[in-house]
Parts: sequence; structure tokens; C-alpha cells
Amino acid sequence: MRRAALILGLAGALVAPAGLHADQAGDPAAGKAATGLCRTCHGLNGYARIPIAPHIGGEHPSYIRHQLTAFRDGTRVHEIMSVVAAPLSDRQIADLSAWFAAQTFRVALPAGVRPEDAPAACALCHGADGVAVLKDAPNLAGENAIYIDTQLKAFRTGRRVHEIMSPIAAELSDAEIRAAAEWYAAVRLEIDPAP
Repeated sequence: MRRAALILGLAGALVAPAGLHADQAGDPAAGKAATGLCRTCHGLNGYARIPIAPHIGGEHPSYIRHQLTAFRDGTRVHEIMSVVAAPLSDRQIADLSAWFAAQTFRVALPAGVRPEDAPAACALCHGADGVAVLKDAPNLAGENAIYIDTQLKAFRTGRRVHEIMSPIAAELSDAEIRAAAEWYAAVRLEIDPAP
């Protein structure tokens, strides 16, 4: 009950208009041209090529923009992404966000799986099928279980800090984290090839 109240109370923060660069629309064509280093891990269309990188094709542009800005400005630190994002201008971030957000994707739960069986603490923001319900929450459909497990444990231990995810993850057991990771990893994700 406490977890549900916390989730519902904090979810309102994600519904509010995005702050950083929300008014700056990007150019998908310019974003495609700027994907050089992105492609190595995330692929040209945003379908991750390595298990430690998330799929970013079809993400909401404000989510991508917020993450790239956080890596660039040092409020989120990662040994690869901090280096890749450091030289990006606001315009390049907006363009990359527009490119990856423009990708078309489809998801499907495994046969015989019911949406109401999704991890409740996750589905409120990330959807039962892993397609985010809120624009500032990432899609989790088809993510590698190792990636989701690692991120949830980073939130739980404080290595990664977020006003909503940190308190939710703090209450999750290893078994609950593994169950959530396996749920979303089992969702079939297809991202169309980039045009």
C-alpha cells in the first residue's frame, strides 16, 4: 500500500511539462546525420546492439533529451555516455532526440501472458507492455534483463538517483527486481529499420 501511494503521488511529477529544452524541437534528419557514436551501441534505429545499452528507438523525445543533457552536464554519470554526450550542443541533443523518437516500433506480450500480471510498481509508469505511459519515463519493452536489473539496483543503492525511481527501487527485493527485469525482457520489441 505504501509503495502504491508513493508511486501515485510521485507520478504526478512526470506528468508535468518537461523542463529542459522542452520548447526546442529537433530535426530528425540532422539527428540521423549526428548518430555516429550512437550507432555503435544503440544502432541507427535505436535498437541496442549490446546488452548493456538500452533500446532508444521510439522513446519520447523529452526523455532522450533529458538523459543526454544529464550525461553532458554531469548530473548522470556513465563511463561511456558521459564522454559521448560531453561535446553535444543543445541543438544536437534536440536533433538526436527527434531522430530516435521518430522511429516506429511494435511490442507484444508473450502468448498467454496477461497485462494485469505485470509488475504493478513498474506498469503504472512504464506500461504493462513496456511502452511508457508518461513521456519522461523510458520504454522497457524488450530491454535486456541484465540492463533492467543493473539499473534498478543502481537506483536501490544510490549509484543512480531519481526522485521517483530511487524510493521505489529501495523497497524492491532482488527477487522483485529479477521478476520485473524478466517481465520486460520477455516483451517482443521490433523497431523498424531506419529509413
